[in-house]
Amino acid sequence: MLIIPMLVKEMEEEAVTTRKMLERVPVEKFEWQPHIKSMTMLRLATHVAELPGWVAMALNTSELDFANGDYQPFLATSSTELLEHFEKSLNEGLASLRHANESQLEEMWTLRNGETIYSVRTKAEVIRMAYCQTVHHRAQLGVYLRLLDIPIPGSYGPSADEGSL
Repeated sequence: MLIIPMLVKEMEEEAVTTRKMLERVPVEKFEWQPHIKSMTMLRLATHVAELPGWVAMALNTSELDFANGDYQPFLATSSTELLEHFEKSLNEGLASLRHANESQLEEMWTLRNGETIYSVRTKAEVIRMAYCQTVHHRAQLGVYLRLLDIPIPGSYGPSADEGSL
Protein backbone atom coordinates (compact mmCIF):
# COMPACT_ATOMS: atom_id res chain seq x y z
CA MET A 1 0.00 0.00 0.00
CA LEU A 2 1.36 3.41 -0.95
CA ILE A 3 1.54 6.06 1.75
CA ILE A 4 1.34 9.23 -0.36
CA PRO A 5 -2.22 8.60 -1.66
CA MET A 6 -3.33 7.98 1.93
CA LEU A 7 -1.70 11.24 3.06
CA VAL A 8 -3.36 13.16 0.20
CA LYS A 9 -6.76 11.73 1.07
CA GLU A 10 -6.39 12.54 4.76
CA MET A 11 -5.24 16.09 4.01
CA GLU A 12 -8.20 16.69 1.69
CA GLU A 13 -10.67 15.29 4.23
CA GLU A 14 -9.29 17.29 7.16
CA ALA A 15 -9.29 20.45 5.02
CA VAL A 16 -13.09 20.36 4.84
CA THR A 17 -13.40 20.59 8.62
CA THR A 18 -10.56 23.09 8.95
CA ARG A 19 -12.14 25.36 6.36
CA LYS A 20 -15.50 25.27 8.19
CA MET A 21 -13.80 26.17 11.46
CA LEU A 22 -11.77 29.03 9.97
CA GLU A 23 -14.89 30.45 8.30
CA ARG A 24 -16.39 30.98 11.78
CA VAL A 25 -13.52 33.09 13.16
CA PRO A 26 -14.86 36.65 13.57
CA VAL A 27 -12.45 39.44 12.65
CA GLU A 28 -13.73 41.55 15.56
CA LYS A 29 -12.41 38.84 17.94
CA PHE A 30 -8.95 38.46 16.33
CA GLU A 31 -7.21 39.89 19.42
CA TRP A 32 -9.29 37.92 21.94
CA GLN A 33 -7.56 35.28 24.04
CA PRO A 34 -9.03 33.13 26.82
CA HIS A 35 -5.95 33.44 29.03
CA ILE A 36 -2.81 35.57 29.08
CA LYS A 37 -0.71 32.49 28.27
CA SER A 38 -2.94 31.52 25.35
CA MET A 39 -2.50 32.61 21.77
CA THR A 40 -4.82 35.28 20.46
CA MET A 41 -7.63 34.08 18.22
CA LEU A 42 -5.75 35.55 15.25
CA ARG A 43 -2.46 33.80 16.03
CA LEU A 44 -4.20 30.48 16.63
CA ALA A 45 -6.35 30.72 13.49
CA THR A 46 -3.42 31.72 11.28
CA HIS A 47 -1.36 28.85 12.70
CA VAL A 48 -4.16 26.44 11.80
CA ALA A 49 -4.29 28.03 8.33
CA GLU A 50 -0.54 27.71 7.75
CA LEU A 51 -0.08 24.10 8.91
CA PRO A 52 -0.89 22.46 5.55
CA GLY A 53 2.11 24.38 4.18
CA TRP A 54 4.35 22.51 6.60
CA VAL A 55 3.84 19.45 4.39
CA ALA A 56 5.48 21.28 1.49
CA MET A 57 8.21 22.59 3.78
CA ALA A 58 8.95 19.08 5.08
CA LEU A 59 9.11 17.59 1.60
CA ASN A 60 11.13 20.40 0.01
CA THR A 61 13.68 21.16 2.75
CA SER A 62 15.83 19.25 5.20
CA GLU A 63 15.18 21.46 8.22
CA LEU A 64 13.59 24.50 9.76
CA ASP A 65 15.94 26.59 11.87
CA PHE A 66 14.07 29.32 13.73
CA ALA A 67 17.39 31.08 14.38
CA ASN A 68 17.78 31.80 10.66
CA GLY A 69 14.58 33.84 10.61
CA ASP A 70 13.27 31.85 7.65
CA TYR A 71 9.97 31.23 9.42
CA GLN A 72 7.69 34.24 9.71
CA PRO A 73 4.15 33.46 10.85
CA PHE A 74 1.46 35.02 8.69
CA LEU A 75 -1.08 37.25 10.44
CA ALA A 76 -4.28 37.94 8.55
CA THR A 77 -6.03 41.29 8.68
CA SER A 78 -9.40 39.96 7.54
CA SER A 79 -11.41 36.76 7.38
CA THR A 80 -10.88 36.71 3.61
CA GLU A 81 -7.09 36.85 4.06
CA LEU A 82 -7.25 34.09 6.64
CA LEU A 83 -9.16 31.77 4.31
CA GLU A 84 -6.99 32.71 1.30
CA HIS A 85 -3.88 31.86 3.31
CA PHE A 86 -5.37 28.50 4.27
CA GLU A 87 -6.21 27.69 0.65
CA LYS A 88 -2.71 28.69 -0.47
CA SER A 89 -1.10 26.54 2.25
CA LEU A 90 -3.40 23.64 1.43
CA ASN A 91 -2.68 23.84 -2.30
CA GLU A 92 1.08 24.00 -1.69
CA GLY A 93 0.94 21.02 0.65
CA LEU A 94 -1.19 18.92 -1.68
CA ALA A 95 0.92 19.80 -4.73
CA SER A 96 4.11 18.83 -2.92
CA LEU A 97 2.59 15.55 -1.77
CA ARG A 98 1.33 14.71 -5.25
CA HIS A 99 4.79 15.32 -6.73
CA ALA A 100 6.65 13.44 -3.99
CA ASN A 101 7.85 9.89 -4.14
CA GLU A 102 7.64 7.30 -1.40
CA SER A 103 11.41 7.31 -0.76
CA GLN A 104 11.31 11.02 0.12
CA LEU A 105 9.15 10.14 3.10
CA GLU A 106 12.07 8.22 4.62
CA GLU A 107 14.47 11.20 4.47
CA MET A 108 15.26 12.92 7.76
CA TRP A 109 14.06 16.42 8.64
CA THR A 110 15.23 18.57 11.57
CA LEU A 111 13.40 21.21 13.60
CA ARG A 112 15.84 23.47 15.46
CA ASN A 113 16.58 26.85 16.90
CA GLY A 114 20.28 27.28 16.20
CA GLU A 115 22.16 24.65 18.16
CA THR A 116 19.03 23.54 20.05
CA ILE A 117 17.49 20.61 18.22
CA TYR A 118 13.82 20.06 18.93
CA SER A 119 13.35 16.98 16.79
CA VAL A 120 14.83 14.87 14.02
CA ARG A 121 12.19 12.81 12.26
CA THR A 122 11.48 11.27 8.91
CA LYS A 123 9.59 13.49 6.52
CA ALA A 124 6.64 11.11 6.84
CA GLU A 125 6.65 11.66 10.60
CA VAL A 126 6.81 15.44 10.12
CA ILE A 127 3.82 15.31 7.79
CA ARG A 128 1.83 13.26 10.30
CA MET A 129 2.88 15.70 13.05
CA ALA A 130 1.56 18.59 10.92
CA TYR A 131 -1.75 16.74 10.57
CA CYS A 132 -1.90 16.10 14.32
CA GLN A 133 -1.05 19.73 15.01
CA THR A 134 -3.89 20.78 12.71
CA VAL A 135 -6.41 18.66 14.60
CA HIS A 136 -5.02 19.77 17.98
CA HIS A 137 -5.04 23.49 17.23
CA ARG A 138 -8.36 23.26 15.41
CA ALA A 139 -9.83 21.80 18.61
CA GLN A 140 -8.33 24.69 20.58
CA LEU A 141 -9.98 27.05 18.12
CA GLY A 142 -13.26 25.26 18.75
CA VAL A 143 -12.91 25.97 22.47
CA TYR A 144 -12.23 29.64 21.72
CA LEU A 145 -15.37 29.81 19.58
CA ARG A 146 -17.44 27.98 22.21
CA LEU A 147 -16.30 30.43 24.91
CA LEU A 148 -17.47 33.27 22.65
CA ASP A 149 -20.81 31.49 22.05
CA ILE A 150 -20.08 31.07 18.33
CA PRO A 151 -21.64 27.88 16.91
CA ILE A 152 -19.10 25.10 16.30
CA PRO A 153 -19.17 23.14 13.05
CA GLY A 154 -19.06 19.36 13.21
CA SER A 155 -15.75 17.61 12.67
CA TYR A 156 -16.32 13.86 12.44
CA GLY A 157 -20.07 14.09 12.79
CA PRO A 158 -22.50 16.81 13.84
CA SER A 159 -21.63 19.18 16.66
CA ALA A 160 -23.95 20.08 19.53
CA ASP A 161 -24.81 23.21 17.52
CA GLU A 162 -25.84 21.21 14.47
CA GLY A 163 -28.06 18.68 16.20
CA SER A 164 -27.71 14.94 16.52
CA LEU A 165 -27.80 12.13 14.00
